[in-house]
Amino acid sequence: MAGITHVAVIQAETSATLAEGLATTESLVNEASRAGASVVVLPETWLPGYPAWIDVCTDTALWNHAPAKAVFERHAAESVDVSGADGVALSQISKQAGVVMIVGVVERISAGPGRGTLYNSLLTYGPDGTLLNHHRKLIPTYTERMLWGQGNADGLQAVDTSSGRIGGLICWEHWMPLARQAMHDSGEDIHIAAWPTVHEMHQVASRHYAFEGRCYVLAAGSLMRASMLPAELTPDPARVRSGDNFVVHGGSSIIGPDGAYVVEPVYDTAITLHAELDMGAIRREQMTLDVSGHYARRDCFEFSVLKS
Repeated sequence: MAGITHVAVIQAETSATLAEGLATTESLVNEASRAGASVVVLPETWLPGYPAWIDVCTDTALWNHAPAKAVFERHAAESVDVSGADGVALSQISKQAGVVMIVGVVERISAGPGRGTLYNSLLTYGPDGTLLNHHRKLIPTYTERMLWGQGNADGLQAVDTSSGRIGGLICWEHWMPLARQAMHDSGEDIHIAAWPTVHEMHQVASRHYAFEGRCYVLAAGSLMRASMLPAELTPDPARVRSGDNFVVHGGSSIIGPDGAYVVEPVYDTAITLHAELDMGAIRREQMTLDVSGHYARRDCFEFSVLKS
């Protein structure tokens, strides 16, 4: 794919409720669209916000702890029903703005098998509001396993959009070599690397992914202040000094298919990163490395993805 694609990565503070988060999403996505973006990205679990309390509060994992259970109840209640009204609202936001919108959510299954299960999901909507891809994080990382179920490979793919083939992985999936290879084989032009905070090692993983996959990487992180931590739980004083401290720091960036920054990371600041991507650079970089093409050696290796 040749030509120029204008992309935007939204980095903002998470909202207290899903309703507030949807309103903020609509405002920010429309603003990015008016600035010329055709692809707009929001970070991991943007709605209703990353549960940083599982790591920065000291009493989260206590067995049968009433305050932690109350916080989990609220976490579930504010999560996103993708097949219900919440999904319709997201579809309308992308359609109204006329953009490809990729957004991280905590997803709640509201009916049928698995009812009540939560997933860490990445949703891709087309400019007509169609849900083009629905990826659930394969393995919740460490403390996240107390909250979320395991996803599957059904959304482990890039999809055709009006702005090129777009795929994504969530957080530590970027250290799963086979997940990376599945995405490379699906032919990404633009890869969404969704994180809570894109700290140093997450930048390393995102830049490595861009170089390995010969694609653009939009690394998206969000912001959250300690004042947003649940009042029922006890913050770790070594990690939380005051309510104004950020406990989720952003770090969003845009990376080229040579692994170099197009837009360098920004921390602790609400901002929308914009860039005009030269899509021809993807083909130019494939001359030396193409892990799904001339560097694949399919005569030596076999690889398949098991979808349900």
